[in-house]
Amino acid sequence: MKTDPKPQPAKFGSLLGVGPGEVPVYSSDYASADKAELPNRQAYHSYVDGLFMGYKWQCVEFARRWLYLSKGYVFDDVPMAYDIFRLHSVRVVADGTRLPLRSFRNGARRWPEPGCLLIWDEGGEFDITGHVAIVSEVFKDRIRCIEQNVENSVWPEGQTYSRELRVTVTQDGGYWIDCSYSDAQILGWVMQTADDAFAEPLVEVDPRLFNLELREVPDDGRADACWLDASNPPEAAYLEMMGGAKLVRDDGDRTKYFVMGETAKKELRRATNELHAMFMRATQYALQDDDLLRKFNLPPVLWPRIRQSWENRRNQMITGRFDFAVSEQGVKAYEYNCDSAACHMECGLVQGKWADHFGCTVGHDAGEDLFEDLVGAWQKVGVKGTLHIMRDRDPEEIYHARYMKAAIEAAGLSCKVIRGLSGLGWDDQGCVVDEDGVRIDTVWKTWAWETAIDQLRAECDAEAENLRLHKTIDRRATAPRLIDVLLRPDVMVYEPLWTLIPSNKAILPILAMLYPNHPYLLDTQFALTGDLARNGYVAKPIVGRCGHNICIYDHNNDLIGETVGQFDDRDQIYQQLFRLPVIDGLHVQVSTFSAAGTYAGAGVRVDRSPIITTLSDLPALRIVEDKELAGG
Repeated sequence: MKTDPKPQPAKFGSLLGVGPGEVPVYSSDYASADKAELPNRQAYHSYVDGLFMGYKWQCVEFARRWLYLSKGYVFDDVPMAYDIFRLHSVRVVADGTRLPLRSFRNGARRWPEPGCLLIWDEGGEFDITGHVAIVSEVFKDRIRCIEQNVENSVWPEGQTYSRELRVTVTQDGGYWIDCSYSDAQILGWVMQTADDAFAEPLVEVDPRLFNLELREVPDDGRADACWLDASNPPEAAYLEMMGGAKLVRDDGDRTKYFVMGETAKKELRRATNELHAMFMRATQYALQDDDLLRKFNLPPVLWPRIRQSWENRRNQMITGRFDFAVSEQGVKAYEYNCDSAACHMECGLVQGKWADHFGCTVGHDAGEDLFEDLVGAWQKVGVKGTLHIMRDRDPEEIYHARYMKAAIEAAGLSCKVIRGLSGLGWDDQGCVVDEDGVRIDTVWKTWAWETAIDQLRAECDAEAENLRLHKTIDRRATAPRLIDVLLRPDVMVYEPLWTLIPSNKAILPILAMLYPNHPYLLDTQFALTGDLARNGYVAKPIVGRCGHNICIYDHNNDLIGETVGQFDDRDQIYQQLFRLPVIDGLHVQVSTFSAAGTYAGAGVRVDRSPIITTLSDLPALRIVEDKELAGG
């Protein structure tokens, strides 16, 4: 017996149907999108009455558009669809007032109602993002919803809904919606109501659960043993740089580690995902405004290339690192290192090996998933041919490059490491090749983009004009320079050129403007304001590395911390002073790592001084149940 073939997806943007509320549902089959009609990321923005609804034609875009057109209110920006489940209010567009939202866990005794939001958790079919739909009809044995970005086929004639899901009502009146995908899970539904009967409780989190704790394992004579594998290239390079198997330089601290509760870890995971989305929006905003873009102090000749990189490679960022202060005072982000971020190996490999050697079984490793997430990020971008890793001769870059090489090769890609520039040459077509004559088409680099840009700044006007015209100069009489590789239009570089924008601290005042009083952000301005001066502030160069050229001033304008470096000639931003927590004399900063734009792991950096630098230690971080904390 033959079964009906699965309907073919409709072309991107095709009308699939119209349900209750008369709001159209469109196909989001991105593979069929017309590049002539949708030439860049901006073209995918969906607006109604000048209000940004989301990206065409995703699930969140439809949910927000349906609520606005049918109810007159919208929910706030969310990084992922599943984050809607934790919202507490919606905004009435006409007057800006707020109306309460309540979330009901799947199986709740208050049934969903037409017009409420049905929320799927992340995972399986809805990996990373989760999903949201609008409930259109409710029955005892089934529920109907309207949605985008699931099934992209046109609805059958006469049908007024996207999908129908089975329902089981338990003896106590609990309403259980069955997910049609075996690998996905429905969180529940979100309703605009003030009635909190059977709703998820709005529990205030005990702020003490965000405090980290310093602990110690017994030495048992293990501290002097080598617990890293010298036959493994990344570990061998790490051993050489550190002068042995250690995470910290003070031998008295070799058996110490930090613990963080599950609540704090979940908040950091949420913060990482949400902030990544916010930094991306701020990047888009900056690239649309020449006056703002000037504040990044980037050569104007590069602006078209940066914008083109953003439009073409928005989703090709491999990894980055957020730096946070985490304590009962809150979770605050200092910056996002999107370009040539470091410390991945310490997080994803070394701290786990430390715990194995010292028998630390408390909780679990905060970086245990980082390597696999990096592998997944490389698999998503689909590199073809040989990928070259370009690194300088700094000892830290050696093991960092080797660790990333292991992830790249685990992703099934061919990879070679280039040490400096001395082995590079030119082929007969004027393309850069490595010492074996292999053409360099794709690069992952430990060099910062700013290093190449400094080289460009030092070149003559003719060089800038050639770059503006995308003209490749045949320099076979001289050895290739860094800009001859990284700024060639036919070389694909990771991280993409657009990461110059979110990595530059000029993005921080833009974020503060776009998201005023956001709980994860610090007030940051291009000029020192009275409020910042009265409450204390940190002056940072817009481009800097390793914690160099930072000055910290307290509320009396007294200098309480300072570092020197090579970035003292750069423009500065001024950021609200939010001190790192001090634990046993150590200032503790938490770093989270993103892979393909989502949370992938965490680690800590500590220092006796209030400024974290490249010399700061990285003791192990373990995640424990909240009840295991002293304040739990």
